Amino acid sequence: MDFNELQSAWNNDNPKNVVLPATMEQLKAANTPLDKIKKNLRNEFYYQGISIVILGFVPLIKGFPESALVPFYLLFAIFTAVCIYYLVKLFIFYRRLGNTALNTKDSLYETYVDIRINMELYKTFGFALTPFVILFLLGVLFYKLPAGAAFFSGNIDNSVLVTLVCSVVFSILFMGLAGEWWVHYFYGKYAREIRKILDTLKEE
Repeated sequence: MDFNELQSAWNNDNPKNVVLPATMEQLKAANTPLDKIKKNLRNEFYYQGISIVILGFVPLIKGFPESALVPFYLLFAIFTAVCIYYLVKLFIFYRRLGNTALNTKDSLYETYVDIRINMELYKTFGFALTPFVILFLLGVLFYKLPAGAAFFSGNIDNSVLVTLVCSVVFSILFMGLAGEWWVHYFYGKYAREIRKILDTLKEE
């Protein structure tokens, strides 16, 4: 193969990472939903941190009996550890988004996949908090309602038991649906916008 043939092969080569002007404009358009995701994540850290601190003061605000303080703060410590675990993972994801350069279709696709994976991570975060919600409800039942002592002593009628079981089931379903809605509203719709841009690039 002589020089002219090599030059012709080079000119006909179409590397996948070459960015054309029209494609560059579409990649720039992906920055808008990405910025919104980063903004929502940043707000999420503030809200979650404030919520954890406020929850820690609930026994003092509500005047829990002294016998309830040790179980509450033991549960609260585990709850806080779970929150920190997931929030650290989401913070690492947030930092990755901040360092992302959307200059090729491949980088945009990798970012989209990363967003989808962390959306699922956020959903598992919600499910991981569900047992704590149920245990907090049981704590309120025991310390604040007359039926609580009867329940934990085994002297409980069927209607209260049915109400309790329904409350637990409702709490699980509510946490699951609330998590799905939250992820969809604050992250899912922006991920779909990025997906549309990817589909447009695929057609070119």
